[in-house]
Amino acid sequence: MHATAEETVQARLVLSAHRSVRLRVTLTYLPDDPLAVRMAFPAEFSLDDEADGTGPAGDIVWVFARRLLSAGLEVPSGIGDVHVRPGLGRRTLVELRAPEGTAMVQFDTADLRRFLWRSRLLVPEGEEHLHLDADRALAQLLG
Repeated sequence: MHATAEETVQARLVLSAHRSVRLRVTLTYLPDDPLAVRMAFPAEFSLDDEADGTGPAGDIVWVFARRLLSAGLEVPSGIGDVHVRPGLGRRTLVELRAPEGTAMVQFDTADLRRFLWRSRLLVPEGEEHLHLDADRALAQLLG
């Protein structure tokens, strides 16, 4: 059994300039997939009315680069579907873009730093290549 870094944190889904709702987000890092982090959101916050979830308990899971999350704590980062940037005070904003719409989620930066620290205990930055299994990745890609 391999160790993982997993942490459930409170975040805020930004609905407008003056409205937001609390939600729980589960952050997961798997050494078997050393370049990525996972953010699992409760299915009731899906933009897709037909979404049945892709993670535990029907959660909606976004997978993106650990390096993107780390960089976004300091400076605006990201291209494509996921953007991360510092917010006001001790906050970090994660913007998730899908065909159904865009979601802005606000995190306490300390929660994200703690999660990244735990992930680096498992696989230090710069050593991800030592944990990659090219044969398994190719097999998954080809189904």
